Amino acid sequence: MSRPINAMFSSRLTVDLGVLRANYRTIASHVAPAACGATIKADAYGLGARDVAPALYEEGCRTFFVAQLREALGVADTLGGDAEIVILNGLDPGAEAVCAAHGFLPVLNADSQVGRWRGLARALGKPLPAVLQVDSGMARLGLDAVAAQALAADPAFIQEVSLRLIMTHLACADEPGRAANAEQLACFQEIRSLFPAAPASIANSGGAFLSSAFHCDLVRPGIALYGVHPHSSGPPMAPVVRLDARILQIRDVEAGTGVGYGLDGAAPSRRRLATLGIGYADGWPRSLGGTGSAWHTGQRLPIVGRVSMDSMTVDLTALAPDTLAEGDFVELLGPSQSLADVASDAGTIAYEILTRLGTRSERIFTGYQTAAAAALETVQ
Repeated sequence: MSRPINAMFSSRLTVDLGVLRANYRTIASHVAPAACGATIKADAYGLGARDVAPALYEEGCRTFFVAQLREALGVADTLGGDAEIVILNGLDPGAEAVCAAHGFLPVLNADSQVGRWRGLARALGKPLPAVLQVDSGMARLGLDAVAAQALAADPAFIQEVSLRLIMTHLACADEPGRAANAEQLACFQEIRSLFPAAPASIANSGGAFLSSAFHCDLVRPGIALYGVHPHSSGPPMAPVVRLDARILQIRDVEAGTGVGYGLDGAAPSRRRLATLGIGYADGWPRSLGGTGSAWHTGQRLPIVGRVSMDSMTVDLTALAPDTLAEGDFVELLGPSQSLADVASDAGTIAYEILTRLGTRSERIFTGYQTAAAAALETVQ
């Protein structure tokens, strides 16, 4: 059955939760016996964390990584009581009590965060759980080796902080041949030896597909879950999302007609053009103007002129005149065009394309696998 038209939206983003779960299984199998968590920050990379998180929980994931306290609060009620939510950016000043009350695990990234968390533990009279991040060479977040050594030598630290994980982050995991990966691993192994009782994690999506030495006790994939392989080695990841945009208007224009702002898209000959209801306010990059494309049944439909805030124009001339009509949808992400393809055309990375997709597209979740969840699935 064809999908009914939702007049509230001019574009639709379809998220296949069954494929998402399959990608999780693939990664978990690949890194075993290490455990596999899931990074669901930035609203599950733009796909909808309140739907993505419970699907991964049903698949067996128990450790979820977000970036901010507000993200943890936003998904906590969708998960079982045995799930752990780790806040990667750590503790903003004043967030300690809320974080502790909900049982979230802050990633302690700096001496100041460690001090505030320990202070709350003393005030409450009990140790508080946390993750400790060390800087192994990325110069972004984490304690340096000297600060880590000082904590390890402080007997009060383990009485005030229940250390659930020690972690670091790889700067070049998407480039398997970079010497920096091995250098960071060696640095991390030296620092983690100061905390022998704590499980360890270094691998993001890219690290999960490096050698098993990088898997440690827990991997924390992000982009790979959503269908983008960080590099060429390892098992393939299946696409999770499809994006389609509605045709608002179709018109024929004569040769030389300017199209869009600045009249940048001058038609080289008589052309049949369609204006789509999607633009940079929906997260579709403005840089795709004159470079990117939409697709229909394997036929490329080049973008003509600039991408506007709410619309853009594509060339339908290669299709038979009666192929598409106003109100029909064309593909922007799907079988004919991957996230990586769009990122290449836009001069950026797939992460940015995915996370920029805004709330103005209708979200359609398919692939539910439990009876209760299936009842919620949008009618096909």
